[in-house]
Amino acid sequence: MALRDSLLNELDQELPSTRRLVELVPEAQIGFRPHAKSWTLGELSLHVAHVLTWLPLTLQHTEVDLSPPGGPALPSPKFESAAATLRVFDTNALAARAALADATDLELSVAWTLRRGGQSLFTLPRAACVRTFVMNHLIHHRGQLTVYLRMCDVPLPPIYGPTADVTGAMLAARPH
Repeated sequence: MALRDSLLNELDQELPSTRRLVELVPEAQIGFRPHAKSWTLGELSLHVAHVLTWLPLTLQHTEVDLSPPGGPALPSPKFESAAATLRVFDTNALAARAALADATDLELSVAWTLRRGGQSLFTLPRAACVRTFVMNHLIHHRGQLTVYLRMCDVPLPPIYGPTADVTGAMLAARPH
């Protein structure tokens, strides 16, 4: 199996459950912040939607500098609404999947470097970057999003198995 196909299988597994969570973000609670140092619910959901932009970026370049010396820093997206964030997620998911589907194993083996201010933060083969910097990063923040949603009393759908909401509903529906 081509490395691309293995990564596509993982991406295809993670995208639907991530989308379900982004879809659940309640517009009325986008300003929720569990701690003064934390993002708001809206900002976190937008970050989850935006992480996917790193997959095409990784495959189109061999390095990215977050704030290049003498140049402008990469712009941070600004939260507009829960509905707009879901559209951003859908657009970015399609672009990420298409970029990965077009990648060859040779392209995935090329080294990729993340820099800040000209200083190298890390260098990895693109395949490792797709798995860690994109997919694991997405899963990490998706996990944070589940905590925020739980704190906002939003019932959670299953991701890797039943949640307390699904288990509770199944138990309530079971005949006594």
